Amino acid sequence: MSTALRRTGVTVLGDMPWGAHVCMFYQSKDDLFDTVGPYFKAGLESNEFCLWFPTAPPTIDEARLGLSLRVPDLQRHLAVGNMEILPGEAWYLDGDRFDVERLARAWDDKLRGALAKGYDGMRASGNPFSLHSKYWDHVCDHERQLNGIMAGKPMVALCAYPIAVSSAAAVLEVAQAHQLAVARQRGEWLVVEPVPAAAHSLTLREREVLWWAAQGKSAWEIGEILHIAKRTVDQHTQNAVRKLGAVNRTQAVAMALRERLIGNNPPAGKLEASANAKLVLDARRKT
Repeated sequence: MSTALRRTGVTVLGDMPWGAHVCMFYQSKDDLFDTVGPYFKAGLESNEFCLWFPTAPPTIDEARLGLSLRVPDLQRHLAVGNMEILPGEAWYLDGDRFDVERLARAWDDKLRGALAKGYDGMRASGNPFSLHSKYWDHVCDHERQLNGIMAGKPMVALCAYPIAVSSAAAVLEVAQAHQLAVARQRGEWLVVEPVPAAAHSLTLREREVLWWAAQGKSAWEIGEILHIAKRTVDQHTQNAVRKLGAVNRTQAVAMALRERLIGNNPPAGKLEASANAKLVLDARRKT
């Protein structure tokens, strides 16, 4: 992977790690296009294969037009295969059947194909079937499953839901299935699911571990850098996940980044963040 943090192109999301699975609620088609436009533009500029599977509305023609006004040279990217825009129904359904296991295989197949072609990873977005669809329960099951599918893989996903057909209960259900939920109304952003107050009780060491995780380091590598045992790293990670109310390490990293609990530089403290950390790890791999 070229870098551990990916530029989302969306101001409210900032930079996020691989494995980030977030959702947005939008009011109008322009709110949707104004979000996925910069999102895909950033992905194309970062050597990521981009995949969009909108479910009408908008139609495929509307999606192409809306995106072409916001992504320079979109037609060339589509022609050479840097991006695909597929009907959401074709992505989600096998005939009229919603098969979550088939979808899991489809994600893996698309990612393998992208990596084989030399892309750094894959960036996707879709607006799944709404609350009023007979597929709603399947959609929610798949959204929860997607966290596991994406864990540890060079993928980011932005799921979009129209506010007009989303009840309060549906908003809560969808938000809980993602690592971060935001809403856009008439160009204004709102964070739907705030981080619990317990987030601010993270210790320095827990923030250090999350910072190195955001750089793409494994638990073993973090232990080598911080001169602590891997099991100690795992314990700090589990503590941070619990305090943040996250479901896994990837979500904890995303939440810590969003709340500025970790930033571009290592947390202040006696952290072994010297320039030779990478050299030490590389040298140990070779022995």
